[in-house]
Amino acid sequence: MTKIQGAGPLYNDSGVYEARKRQSLRARYVYGFIFFATNLLAWFIRDYGAKVLHGLHNIPVCGAGDSKCFHSGGVLRVSLGCFIFFWLMFATTFGTRKLDEVRNSWHSGCWALKFLVYVGSIAIPFIIPNIFIQLYGEIARMGAGIFLILQLISMLHLISWCNNRWMPHPGSNQCGLFGLLLSTVSFIASFAGIAVLYALYVPKSSCVFNIFTIIFTAILVKIMMAVSLHSKVNEGLLSSGIMGSYVVFLCWSALHSQPQTEKCHSEMKIWKDGNWATIVVS
Repeated sequence: MTKIQGAGPLYNDSGVYEARKRQSLRARYVYGFIFFATNLLAWFIRDYGAKVLHGLHNIPVCGAGDSKCFHSGGVLRVSLGCFIFFWLMFATTFGTRKLDEVRNSWHSGCWALKFLVYVGSIAIPFIIPNIFIQLYGEIARMGAGIFLILQLISMLHLISWCNNRWMPHPGSNQCGLFGLLLSTVSFIASFAGIAVLYALYVPKSSCVFNIFTIIFTAILVKIMMAVSLHSKVNEGLLSSGIMGSYVVFLCWSALHSQPQTEKCHSEMKIWKDGNWATIVVS
């Protein structure tokens, strides 16, 4: 058993250590669900908040219009609330190293209290003047880039885990059938996705930016495939296949985020009632 720094003999001689360890790991999934639920809330307020949440018009900073607390303004306020909540969680658990610390108990439990903290964090931005929300929106552009880097690091960890679990190691008798199947599906999905992107976002030859983005993505996927098959690398197709699918998803996200008035944004004709697919796939 690997002993965490500071874990006393009690944890090695009983099941308390394992129970707290599992509880700490489960907390990660709960925080992930909270983040996902916040994305759903932002989508709801953006597309349906003005029709359903009429009470927000009575808040002074919202006023009678829909731009300050709904649509893009509503998304920024929910995003700020999400940032406040997770920053509080970070500030109150930073430096926690031992499972028997009080702060670890706060990290892994007290969910009823955390729910109240979450509700308060989401509510606070709806009483903040609009000028500060606009300032947060400008700062959040840089935060989005940082989040993308963290997302990429998480994806690399996932790819490494999948590669170690499903691809055979040299000299072993492990069957790599599932890894081969997943690699094939990933590359088929990648190239099929590129074809779909071209059909949706290149309605005319004047869409130069979209054409460049899609072609660059296709070249990048092919390069990753070629590098993974090189004799000096020889890592198999699974890692490059999954990463290729992720790169195609990023390309779709970039094209999908174009203004809806953009002439090259032909996807509008298919999905007119809100971009729920962005939330689900993310």
